[in-house]
Amino acid sequence: MKNSLSELVRSFIAVDVKDELIGEIVKIQDRLQASCPDLKLVAPENLHLTLRFLGEIPKPTINVLIEELKKLSFKRFRIKFEGVGAFPNPRRPNVVWIGVSEGEDSLRELAGRVEAIVRRIGLPRNSKGFSPHLTLARVKSWQDRSRLSMLISELSNVEVGYMEVDVVRLKKSTLTPKGPIYENLYEVKAVE
Repeated sequence: MKNSLSELVRSFIAVDVKDELIGEIVKIQDRLQASCPDLKLVAPENLHLTLRFLGEIPKPTINVLIEELKKLSFKRFRIKFEGVGAFPNPRRPNVVWIGVSEGEDSLRELAGRVEAIVRRIGLPRNSKGFSPHLTLARVKSWQDRSRLSMLISELSNVEVGYMEVDVVRLKKSTLTPKGPIYENLYEVKAVE
């Protein structure tokens, strides 16, 4: 039996994508998969905007983080998902995503508040910074990347739709051979 003090929890803080946008996003994922079969798509129920990836942290730290998240206060705001892109770039896609074209400043401010909380409890600074995006897929191999690159270019201005950001969730991520399983550990609702 594991000592609970040494148990590590793979976790992150995120905004889940609302159900009304999932269908449009899945249509884009289907087009991406058709152009490049060697993609690992994010499951519809796992679509989210990561505000802060935490990695594997001790269970007691999760409890401290929850206490700090109880102090997080934000007003609801709208964002617009628009434009498909890729990291590191569309010509060499490793991760395919949809960007945020409206509400980006509010999202950055919220991510900044989350980062301040994470730093306050002693976790290291996020060296990558915050880049508002919704991950759609990871590219598993180099084959068919040229077709995928062309499609990313073609979808660079695609409009997915608007969504209200009104809940932030601390999530546990359990990695499995079939993909990650997410579990909500805590949530903060927007103030009215």
